[in-house]
Amino acid sequence: MTTWVLTDSWTMTRRGLAHWARQPVQVIVGLAFPVMMLLMFAYFLGGGMTVAGGGDYKEFLVPGMLALTMAFGLESTMTAVADDVNKGVVDRFRSLPMAPSAVLIGRSALDMLQSALSLLAMVGAGLLMGWRWHGGWSDALAAAGLLLLLRFAMLWIGIWLGLVAGRPELVTAVQILVWPVGFLSNVFASAESMPAWLGTIAEWNPMSATAAAVRKLFANPGWGGDAWAAQHAVPMAVVWPLVLLAVFFPLAVRKYGRLGA
Repeated sequence: MTTWVLTDSWTMTRRGLAHWARQPVQVIVGLAFPVMMLLMFAYFLGGGMTVAGGGDYKEFLVPGMLALTMAFGLESTMTAVADDVNKGVVDRFRSLPMAPSAVLIGRSALDMLQSALSLLAMVGAGLLMGWRWHGGWSDALAAAGLLLLLRFAMLWIGIWLGLVAGRPELVTAVQILVWPVGFLSNVFASAESMPAWLGTIAEWNPMSATAAAVRKLFANPGWGGDAWAAQHAVPMAVVWPLVLLAVFFPLAVRKYGRLGA
């Protein structure tokens, strides 16, 4: 049974890789877009930004952009799933003699691979800009693990939203709501610089927890703060994705099981 699931899941993952091979421009654009955002905020707006303690804004920005890239990955997941639902691809897969879970496992494996490539591209761009981490390799690997954990949680939100939306126009409507949530965080500016009520919301944003934890592990400036969430950024960067997984993983599995019912 386990071999059957793994074999079918790998088949679904290879389907996604084949799409990459046929549409390399789409893959390149997906990797380049967050890099362009990083360059834009670092060089167009960075000159007017200050960091607590007088640190380099690039060292504040890069960890935040890494978290933002992982969180915004749910858009590509949601779009791909909704496209498959809208075109009847999922229904055809469900009619085949294959493990029912293979579609979702293959989708999640492909998205995690794409996220790992995005993470490498962003780290490379940050290093070329002059950003550095000042901790050890173990801390850097822990930071990468927290970023991928956030992405894993967000992809299941994307899978659920894609299954619920089903149609491209509804996906677009949901995407519009994703951006304000992403920017209402400490990615670009410290929550302490915001009005008190807005700063509180930003501090408790799951993306803020991951961004602050990554800054701490990389020993980059701006990870601290007086709020409880800021003082416990690393455990919160673990707790938030697990909470999101506990909510949206069963919702996605249940919705997938009820398709066509």
